[in-house]
Amino acid sequence: MAGHSKWANIQHRKGAQDAKRGKVFTKLIREISVAARAGGGDPGNNPRLRTAMDKALAANMTKDVIERAVKKATGELEGVSYEEIRYEGYAPGGVAVIVDCLTDNKVRTVADVRHAFGKFGGNLGTDGSVAFMFNKLGVLSFAPGADEDAVTEAAIEAGADDVVGYPEDGSIDVLTSPEGFEAVRDAMAAAGQQPAEAGITWRADNDVAVEGETAQQVAKLLDWLEDLDDVQNVYSNAQLGEDAYA
Repeated sequence: MAGHSKWANIQHRKGAQDAKRGKVFTKLIREISVAARAGGGDPGNNPRLRTAMDKALAANMTKDVIERAVKKATGELEGVSYEEIRYEGYAPGGVAVIVDCLTDNKVRTVADVRHAFGKFGGNLGTDGSVAFMFNKLGVLSFAPGADEDAVTEAAIEAGADDVVGYPEDGSIDVLTSPEGFEAVRDAMAAAGQQPAEAGITWRADNDVAVEGETAQQVAKLLDWLEDLDDVQNVYSNAQLGEDAYA
């Protein structure tokens, strides 16, 4: 598992997303819609929907908006149908990138994604060209300053797979299987250990360090992709320093 802290990158992107709250809400509503259509409108029996609703509430979305999205997805109200699509490619410096989308227009989405890769010196690849470098797992991220002993003890009791501490900034990640994520998250919350960020993600086995202009190009590509309306999540194996966002 890659040993470089993701905290700084997460916070940079979160700050950028907070500045575009309307886009964030659009992406959250799409995720709620797809989750509800796939697994039903009851979050108690639909872990993906529950996770999406938790993220929406954390972003200060109202319960009325969330409920309306669920009703549209389950047919109680008229709504739009979205399709899940994944694109893979390379950013400058040999950085692998996965782009997960929810779209009602595949032609528009692939054109937008391909344009982004080309604009910043990357290239769109074929299915499976980079996904083999990544693992799907649950991650509970604790901010710098968290009590590592207390987090570790709670994680062990909760049945987590691993706890990774990052000496460079003091942040901590608790890792789980995708199937065990909900149970571990709930058990740790009950133990008083509430993560700053939590979700099921794709994480690379090994990171690729890039610096200087290359790092800035990678950061611009990732930010551009995340800003596209049809893009839900962007994953990469880039190890970026603060100079990437200069």
